[in-house]
Amino acid sequence: MYNVDLKKKPFCLNEEQIKWVNNTIAAMTLEEKIGQLFVHLTGSYDDEESVIEDVKATKLGGIRFNPVKKEVIREMNRLFHKHSKIPVLSAVNVESGGNGATSDGTCVGQQLKVAATSDSTLAYKMGQVCGRETKAVGCNWAFTPIVDILYNWHNPVVSTRSFGNDPDLVLEFSKQYFKGISESGIPCAMKHFPGDGVDERDQHLATSINPFSCEEWDETFGKVYKGMIDEGVQSVMIGHIMLPCYQKYFNPTMKENEYLPATICKEITSDLLRGKLGFNGLVVTDASHMVGVSGRSKRSDIVPGAIMAGCDMFLFFNDVEEDLKFMKDALEDGRLTEERFMDALKRVLGFKAMIGLNNYSEENFAPVEGFSIIGCEEHKKIQQEVADKSVTLAKQVGENIFPVTPEKYKRILYVSVGPEGHAILAASGMGGDGSKLRNNLIGQLEAKGFNVEVYVDPVAKAMEAMKNMTPEQRMEASRAGLKGKGKGAYGNKQSIAALTENYDLVLLVANVSATMRTTQRIEWAISKGGWDNPWYVNEIPTVFVSFNSPFHLADVSQVKNYINCYDAIDASVDAFISKFTGESQFKGKSTVDVFCNMLDTRF
Repeated sequence: MYNVDLKKKPFCLNEEQIKWVNNTIAAMTLEEKIGQLFVHLTGSYDDEESVIEDVKATKLGGIRFNPVKKEVIREMNRLFHKHSKIPVLSAVNVESGGNGATSDGTCVGQQLKVAATSDSTLAYKMGQVCGRETKAVGCNWAFTPIVDILYNWHNPVVSTRSFGNDPDLVLEFSKQYFKGISESGIPCAMKHFPGDGVDERDQHLATSINPFSCEEWDETFGKVYKGMIDEGVQSVMIGHIMLPCYQKYFNPTMKENEYLPATICKEITSDLLRGKLGFNGLVVTDASHMVGVSGRSKRSDIVPGAIMAGCDMFLFFNDVEEDLKFMKDALEDGRLTEERFMDALKRVLGFKAMIGLNNYSEENFAPVEGFSIIGCEEHKKIQQEVADKSVTLAKQVGENIFPVTPEKYKRILYVSVGPEGHAILAASGMGGDGSKLRNNLIGQLEAKGFNVEVYVDPVAKAMEAMKNMTPEQRMEASRAGLKGKGKGAYGNKQSIAALTENYDLVLLVANVSATMRTTQRIEWAISKGGWDNPWYVNEIPTVFVSFNSPFHLADVSQVKNYINCYDAIDASVDAFISKFTGESQFKGKSTVDVFCNMLDTRF
């Protein structure tokens, strides 16, 4: 058993704070104690009564917000503090900037983008932005930084959210981020222990596995986690990730079918994290609705099992009444011991004392005047600096066509590649709006003197034409297309001259989001002959630019000019245009294998 020492790092509580922890626990009912172990996912409330009902039902220890308008999230924070017997931990995912705390916040850029600058002081500045804007809306806990190491380009969860594939670089940039956000007094939960980025599965949909040996893990993920623990990070988020080597190390007699995700695995969360690495802080699970853990046992066992394994807080209810009962039942029947339950409770209350919630007063809560820091000019300059230094010319072989100017390449064919953004991710600030990106790029290019035409694939044209046809007319049109009347064997092919005589350059733009999806691969509208798939790179100058995933060369290995922008915010678009047209130089450096461990992607 690895019981907490509230006097030691990261808590470092004094006698008065420890007395508050003990007295607060002594005054709580069993239901209130159980409620403290849960982090509740909240929506956007329009009335105070809804908050009161939530607090009454859950007696929650913490909340986690999705970003909404600054006035709304501040007011929700104030109300949850006001109506909770003990002020709440209020968490946000500020992974790429203050936009994770409020929709009005500053998006600096995903971690991979920041790392591409090769300047770790920009990770420090991003941490500053995240801390200031988080604090301004009354939140007090950051579920960051992501310290996963991206070894597998197929991984759909980490991708641009990681700093890269070098443990030393990941540790350096993570430390700098932590240093920056700590200036605002915002504690961090680094994630996702014991380390994602090796498997190619999404924990939202399946349990993933870190297959490293104990020695490999120690030299990579272990090095990063121990470095951050020594740096003083206050909490750790546990991923739904198996680590067979260490589970077997601490439990030599176990069988393969007994491997568990770290969330409910004592050997990983207690013996490895608490014991071997010496972490004394707070441990929170990743979202409990993810299939990576929910598919591994009955929920009645998962809820208390996570606490028994060494976690201190359980992230998100499924059904409030049911989950609270699951925890209480396990405490009563001994599946959750009193010792582990009380240790988790002390850590939660100790964490609150550490950030000053023991002295909370509404009079001092996040003054509205603090809103001025959100999206301020200083933060926008950091956003622009990151964009300028990160845009990466990841591949350039053969003739150097840059800079692209109207004098050389007046007529540009603009081709959108793959789906133009992901609706859910766009709404959360994590993905791009395809039409907005297209209009921005074309508007800037035309303002510089280029003539830009948007490519519409023949299938889409045919579908549009068929909308007003009768069923008989549609059938005839389909037959004509298959017969390829005057258009070649496949019906949709065009001559090479149709491309080379009408355009000077093809600009292919991919806005395929790399995160929270089972794949970041490109889907083609037409498999043979269409212009969305750049088979013509030896016929006409061609540039491929990706605004979300750095790994598209796997699908367009023949492309000679490949650029990564990492995200599609306006600052990235502006930076791309300036480098595309030669107004500034490409400065970014890849911190992952953009060639996807394939031979032909390099030439």
